[in-house]
Amino acid sequence: MAQITGSTPPLIDTPYFVDTHCHFDFPPFSGEEAASLASAAQANVRQLIIPAVSAAYFPRVLALAERYPPLFAALGMHPLYIAEHQEADLATLASYLANKPEKVVAVGEMGLDLYMEEPQFPRQLALLQAQLKLAKQHDLPVILHSRRAHDPLAAALRKVALPRTGVVHGFAGSLAQAQAFIRLGYYIGVGGTITYERAQKTRKVMAALPLSALLLETDAPDMPLAGFQGQPNRPERAAHVFTALCELRSEAPQEIAVHLLENSQRLFQLPPSQ
Repeated sequence: MAQITGSTPPLIDTPYFVDTHCHFDFPPFSGEEAASLASAAQANVRQLIIPAVSAAYFPRVLALAERYPPLFAALGMHPLYIAEHQEADLATLASYLANKPEKVVAVGEMGLDLYMEEPQFPRQLALLQAQLKLAKQHDLPVILHSRRAHDPLAAALRKVALPRTGVVHGFAGSLAQAQAFIRLGYYIGVGGTITYERAQKTRKVMAALPLSALLLETDAPDMPLAGFQGQPNRPERAAHVFTALCELRSEAPQEIAVHLLENSQRLFQLPPSQ
């Protein structure tokens, strides 16, 4: 099985943060992109990956990534929108990927969700498998949504054996489930859940996993952090997630920051921030 390498990254004097999961094409960022990116940069969040949730949003996600150097795009179809996705959307995704836009760094957001009402699981699974096939065909990593579906998702990933693997974003499962994904070569997305004292299970998981398997994210404007309840989440708050992670880990903050950056660059083949 594929393994995430645990080699020590080269020393980076001033590591910065990459928000590997930010829905920057939605309000409150729409029309305020430059100001929002400036706020993120002030918090040392210098690159963001925008995962699309449906084919209708591919043009705007790609346009944002092409307009702003800190932004990168992922194109995919989210399981929560299963009732809206059409068969033709897969052909649309295939067409976009065939054109190989420079700023597209992943396929996603895709995945499985068994928490939603009327999950239509067979349709979800078929859509996931089709997107995984496209990711493999175009040698791209994947950004995965998984809610109450870690085991069937791991089974689907095991079958397809992607060379570039991907990330299970906003992970809130068990340590054993996280380790199963890591054994397959996948990364685990660390988000705002760990800022809540009550989220002891997730906090313990993120404290126990190898640094070589972790990525930083916000899922903005969703998943508000502790202390910001009722407010849209924002990419600059990736710095707050990092602080919370440092409080849970035994390593020095510099080492944690270096690993998070190196992991992001390795998985998504991101260029250094300018």
